[in-house]
Amino acid sequence: MSKASVIAVCRGAVFAAALGTSMLGCRKDEPPPPLPAAPKPAEPAAVAPLELKPEDAGKPAEPAAATPPKAATHKASGGLAACCTALRQNAANAPEPTKGYMTTAAGVCDAAAKQGVEKDATLSTIRAMLKGAGVPTDCK
Repeated sequence: MSKASVIAVCRGAVFAAALGTSMLGCRKDEPPPPLPAAPKPAEPAAVAPLELKPEDAGKPAEPAAATPPKAATHKASGGLAACCTALRQNAANAPEPTKGYMTTAAGVCDAAAKQGVEKDATLSTIRAMLKGAGVPTDCK
């Protein structure tokens, strides 16, 4: 017998031994233990009936004097409102996450416009919120 034949026979024997031990090592799983019996329902405790007693509400409230509505101290900024509208329109067509940045910036822009803040004072905040996305031409 040649050396290669002896090695092939040894490899075959090792393979057969490994296969045999793996077959012996496999056992069927044991059946799962039985489920515990369902717990008995708790008996409801006897509850005393609730007695409601009416309370005295006191004197009826007197009608308050009508106050005139307050006049707005700030007026909406027209240039900033156009910028806010442009931001919302651009956000509708922008991909995520730019859409989220533009929507948030438009919300801040709307709040600033309602308070009457100058356009130049708000633009730096809007640019920072856009995180590198382009500012609409109405905002420049």
